[in-house]
Amino acid sequence: MQFLCRSALSVACCVACLGIGARAAWAGSYYVTVAGLGGEPDYEQRFTSMAKDLDKLLKAADSQSHVYTFTGSDATKAHLTDTLAQIARDAKPEDAFTLTLIGHGSFDGEEYKFNIPGPDISGEELAVLCDKIPAKRQLIVNTTSASGGSIGALQKQGRIVIAATKAGTEKNATVFARYWVEALGDASADVDKNEAVSALEAFQYADRKTVAFYESQKRLATEHAVIEDTGKKEAVRAVSTENGEGQLAAGFVVLRIGATQKAANDPAKRALLDKREEVERKIDTLKIQKAAMSSDDYKRQLTDALLDLARIQEQLDK
Repeated sequence: MQFLCRSALSVACCVACLGIGARAAWAGSYYVTVAGLGGEPDYEQRFTSMAKDLDKLLKAADSQSHVYTFTGSDATKAHLTDTLAQIARDAKPEDAFTLTLIGHGSFDGEEYKFNIPGPDISGEELAVLCDKIPAKRQLIVNTTSASGGSIGALQKQGRIVIAATKAGTEKNATVFARYWVEALGDASADVDKNEAVSALEAFQYADRKTVAFYESQKRLATEHAVIEDTGKKEAVRAVSTENGEGQLAAGFVVLRIGATQKAANDPAKRALLDKREEVERKIDTLKIQKAAMSSDDYKRQLTDALLDLARIQEQLDK
């Protein structure tokens, strides 16, 4: 989102200092990444490498975030269950939670399972564990084969679910995970240039790259990534903001970059950054609701929000 109304900054500066700048606490971020069984050395190395690359990106982006990454023999159902239970005890409603699954999955027509050392874990079991986490903003990125079979179990209001395949019947190994990780390390994924890569931006980047991969290889695509963030609809390949699809994903920051990343690691500015992202989400919501609002009400609320955004940005720029 581009920042506007900079001419109003000097007028509002004092208000910003007394109001927004006074926030002492900020929302936390919890990330859990699991690389499952490879089945053969090439896949094992590939899954582990992607998980470790993601781990580095997340830790570099926010020194205050809680990052848990499991690979190899550590990627067990017991470790994952214990970690999600710990997050359920520690996280607060205002926090954000992201779970990323990398590897192979299976689907028997009724139940999805993530293939990990020891007992596999099902989509239903993952849903139960994630449902106990109080963070109201949640993202689950399932990049495994047959991952589309997990959507029904995982979808929930307030949660974004991304799957590398549109159904559990797409059972070939996927390449979506590679491009999901790449999206978080490529500034071009930040389409709106707000120095943050949203879940929607990362999904669209990874999906484009996946489609291009199969086209360049002259192969029939065996995976079709989908997203669901309403908690009640079918997962889709392309979101329609008019139907409310993609709104939650567009406002969910997966990783910050550039100056925004620096601000996230500065205790003096972190609360301001959280507030800025909150106002950005408000503006996105207003745009979605515009058709149902009176013209005057829409303009008033949008103007107020843009002024708030400008005030916050001036403080962050200092």
